[in-house]
Amino acid sequence: MQHTKLINNILGWIVFVIAAVTYLVTMEPTVSWWDCGEFITSAFKLEVGHPPGAPTFMILGRIFTLFAPDPTKAAVMVNSLSALASAGTIMILYWTIVHLARKLFAEEQLSAGEQMAVWGSGLVGALAFTFTDSFWFSAVEGEVYALSSFFTAVVFWAILKWETVADQKHSNRWLILIAYLVGLSIGVHLLNLLAIPAIGLVYYFKKYEFSWKGVISALIASMGILLGIQYGIIPGLPHIAFVIDRIFVNGFGLPFNSGIIFMFVLMAAAAVWGLRYTRNRRMVVWNTAITIVMVIIIGYSSFGLIVIRASANPPMNQNAPDNAFSLVRYLNREQYGDRPLFYGPYYNAPRIANGEPKDQYNKVDGKYKMTGSMPGSLVYDKKMETIFPRMYSSTDNHVRAYKDWGRIKGTPVRVRERGEVKTLMKPTFTENLRFFFSYQLGHMYMRYFMWNFVGRQNDVQGHGEFSNGNWVSGIEAFDKVKVGPRAEMPDFMKNDASRNVYYFLPLLFGLIGMFYQYNQGKKGKETFAVTMMLFVLTGIAIVVYLNQNPYQPRERDYAYAGSFYAFAIWIGLAVPALYSIVRKVLKGTPGAVLVTALSLVLVPGILASQNWDDHDRSGKYMTRDYAKNYLESCAPNAILFTYGDNDTFPLWYVQEVEGVRPDIKIINISYLGMDWYIYQQQFTTNDAPPVPFTFSRDKYYMGRMDAILFQERFKESVELSDAMEFLGSDDVRTKVKVTSGEMIDYLPSKDFHITVDKQKVLETGTVKPENANLIADRVEFSINKSMIGKSEMAVLNMIAANNWERPIYIDHSLLYTGNVHFLDWLQFEGLAYRFVPIKTQRQGIMSGRIDSDILYDNVMNKFVWGNVNDPNIHMDEYNRKQINIMQTRYMFARLAEALIQKGEKEKAVEVIDRLFELFPNEAIPYTYDSFPAVEQYYRAGASDKANEVVRIMAQNSLGILNYYASLPERLAAAIESDQDTEMRNLRNLIVITRNYKQEELNKEIDDQLQALIAKLSS
Repeated sequence: MQHTKLINNILGWIVFVIAAVTYLVTMEPTVSWWDCGEFITSAFKLEVGHPPGAPTFMILGRIFTLFAPDPTKAAVMVNSLSALASAGTIMILYWTIVHLARKLFAEEQLSAGEQMAVWGSGLVGALAFTFTDSFWFSAVEGEVYALSSFFTAVVFWAILKWETVADQKHSNRWLILIAYLVGLSIGVHLLNLLAIPAIGLVYYFKKYEFSWKGVISALIASMGILLGIQYGIIPGLPHIAFVIDRIFVNGFGLPFNSGIIFMFVLMAAAAVWGLRYTRNRRMVVWNTAITIVMVIIIGYSSFGLIVIRASANPPMNQNAPDNAFSLVRYLNREQYGDRPLFYGPYYNAPRIANGEPKDQYNKVDGKYKMTGSMPGSLVYDKKMETIFPRMYSSTDNHVRAYKDWGRIKGTPVRVRERGEVKTLMKPTFTENLRFFFSYQLGHMYMRYFMWNFVGRQNDVQGHGEFSNGNWVSGIEAFDKVKVGPRAEMPDFMKNDASRNVYYFLPLLFGLIGMFYQYNQGKKGKETFAVTMMLFVLTGIAIVVYLNQNPYQPRERDYAYAGSFYAFAIWIGLAVPALYSIVRKVLKGTPGAVLVTALSLVLVPGILASQNWDDHDRSGKYMTRDYAKNYLESCAPNAILFTYGDNDTFPLWYVQEVEGVRPDIKIINISYLGMDWYIYQQQFTTNDAPPVPFTFSRDKYYMGRMDAILFQERFKESVELSDAMEFLGSDDVRTKVKVTSGEMIDYLPSKDFHITVDKQKVLETGTVKPENANLIADRVEFSINKSMIGKSEMAVLNMIAANNWERPIYIDHSLLYTGNVHFLDWLQFEGLAYRFVPIKTQRQGIMSGRIDSDILYDNVMNKFVWGNVNDPNIHMDEYNRKQINIMQTRYMFARLAEALIQKGEKEKAVEVIDRLFELFPNEAIPYTYDSFPAVEQYYRAGASDKANEVVRIMAQNSLGILNYYASLPERLAAAIESDQDTEMRNLRNLIVITRNYKQEELNKEIDDQLQALIAKLSS
């Protein structure tokens, strides 16, 4: 027995080492493109990240960063936390599978072959999960999902450990450990809570005789515990803390947070009394229950770190939760809005009223003071609401997707909207369910499931089209029905590293293990129920809870890793299932070894070999370097406006952690709609001085200036500083009464100007002396909206108050959001655009004038590109998005054009040479965004180089079109737009070669195009 246990432990550590080495070798060396920059920054400097926070992750990450030799290695250390946590998950999975496999054998003592099959099941299942697509993705970056998976694995394993000793004295200590881990895991991610119902079933099967009534009761009780933690303890304790703290602060005159301290002292005293009382009276169940609640709260107390760090007012301090009220708002994620789950409106439901307003409190003069109110949830016409609402977003592209996925025809319903009776087409409940099954369950879960256990077409985010983001198997007969035949694909598509195929083998093994477990008598059915509960609740239940709308900003497969973990258990259980067949021919250890060896090759082996190249991030520095380039695009002491998390988090990372350009004030416009963020901009952060703002804090509290109307009282434009003074006035004449009776702030014109002090803009370097004649007398712009939000108001206020003192820049995304209104007054200096008093009309997607000296210095001397052209590094879609290849290629081309206009053709050729050296066709195929660069080659006299690129572009388009020509007719409509694009590319190549008198190449491409057209016609 001891010998068996020792081997089992050794094998567990072996799979840990295999997984750890895999993840550490393929780990991201710095940040990836989304939340990782924020999480790494939070861990390194213990700053306050986005709601609802991850304090347990922050604390552990901080410990890891203490071992970093210098700040540039902080990301490596935080990423190592994910790698080691993921390896720990694999080790726990091995022991979990072994435990469940052992229960499938009725004998007390296993034969050597059976024991080998049990160990083999753990090896195959654990190593299969090691190399799955979604889990590997999270294992190699500094995100919370790896650590969350570890907590899920540990609590599930712990209940199995309890099961083995449940009849022994002190066995309940395992339940208390589980409760403490659950409390800690809240400080990582809430996904861990979904293991509770599976834990409840294990407890029931061990303590009670089976009955369906008992199973249902156990599930109801465990779901009650889950909901009690999620909707009771997590938001409830902070809310009670706020009520008590408000009494202590407002009523007794004590300091802020004194009520929180009192509450926790009171809870501790009550817990001690309760534990002593129940112990003295031998009330074991109640004693255990009190202990469990208290250790959950102790684990949950990691959120105290959030309040402590927020009180220090660090540079990144989201929601500033330094008091009980702000903490409640922070934990409830109020800035992200809400979505209906059990009952709510359809996308076209008329809004008939606002719900009960929510009072907003702030710290004012040492007290909690109600400073405004926010509208409550909207009230909709009941005729247009439904149970289980799945199609609720009124955003235009979401509505189009609802109609497409749900195949909506609707049924007419007469409603009253704005006083008029209208007939609206209400989706039927069948159509509502069709969207749920086809999109939410099919596209946003089953597609991901198949990615992990059947194969993946590519890493381009898919929205239902046949060409991107689908699952494939590698078996042409299956795949061509779904995504078309592969034979005619151009090489750059056919050889895409992100195309991974497993020939259904992991899926097949999982199904074998699933049915085998179910058919192994009473114990098999019990363990099957537990595993299935874990599988469903960490998969389908999340689908229901998230209620995702179409066009998510990224693929969401990482959210379902717990479900894939459960399926990996079944993959492992296929080994004893297959051994039960093989041992009829090859008995004992040899049969078990043969099954294990073949299974290791057919599942973990094929997963590892297929997934390695596109999951290896060991040389990727693109996101970090791109963030550096953004900051290096800016002049000293600049203010840089960014948009959204993905544009901002990498910038925060390189500034806060690696110390790049601490003089720049980075302002995320997406957050400027909240009072705490506007307030934070008025403090020094790092070396960046405060941003000027003309309003006092009470003017922009939440519930004030959330919407600002336009009343065109003047025909001529208004000086922006005067408009801001008008807006900040308390005079009733600066307000307008709306239909609800509320008085709303307004601006008296849609046309504004900023008078330019020419001497000042020259002195501050906003404009170079040689461009003095280009300076306008005043900057003029209009806002073509009926109202603006607080964030737009804040930007206008900052610009007016700045008065050309500091350089102001915007990032590329803000050209398209409609939140910035001075787009004709920009200067393109790299990746960012500087606000200057020189007017340059936008031309298509081109914005801003070019200062070739500044841009050349940035592009050729300052910018770094992190192995982007290394042929051994897979350029995944996340990095292609982050680098924004089209914008980057246009940047080089625009610089070359400006140099040619100055007569500096040799420098222009150097610039385009650098472009194609950094972004070669092998890494990122040339397409329409290379046209401007090709034209500059021709204009600079480098015709041979231009011709070389043109030939490659033509071959790319011809390859794609030949592939499209091979597709079946049913897919023709899906590729019609892409086909037109490629045809247009070829025609443009013909035009450009004709314009620059490249007759031979022109004829070559024209002949190929005509042959292709003939082929398509036939």
